[in-house]
Amino acid sequence: MTVFVGGCFNRIHKAHRRMLAAARTLGDRLVLVLSHDRHNKKPNAVPAARRLKRLKALNLADKVVVGDPDSFAESIRREMPDIVALGYDQRLPDEETKRLLRDLGVKVVRLPWYPGKHEA
Repeated sequence: MTVFVGGCFNRIHKAHRRMLAAARTLGDRLVLVLSHDRHNKKPNAVPAARRLKRLKALNLADKVVVGDPDSFAESIRREMPDIVALGYDQRLPDEETKRLLRDLGVKVVRLPWYPGKHEA
């Protein structure tokens, strides 16, 4: 089973590591999809290329990619997961994505909050 996790991941901290470890236990393969620069509007946002390189080096997922610039649903179509794992504070972005997940029979799992301070 493929588990899909998405997010900005501008800074990687212990809570992210714990969340990704929990998501990994839901299936055989973890795909981490980073928010495209177009959607990463946080102050001091890290460019996608740097986030991609850093997350691949940390080996926290089986596959790390940058998401589609136009559609979260397109990233789902490309990866075809069995499960989408959402962090405690994440929501599905739009009706298109909700419909697609329902049509594909993808299970959506909400992960709990994990404590952890930022790491460099």
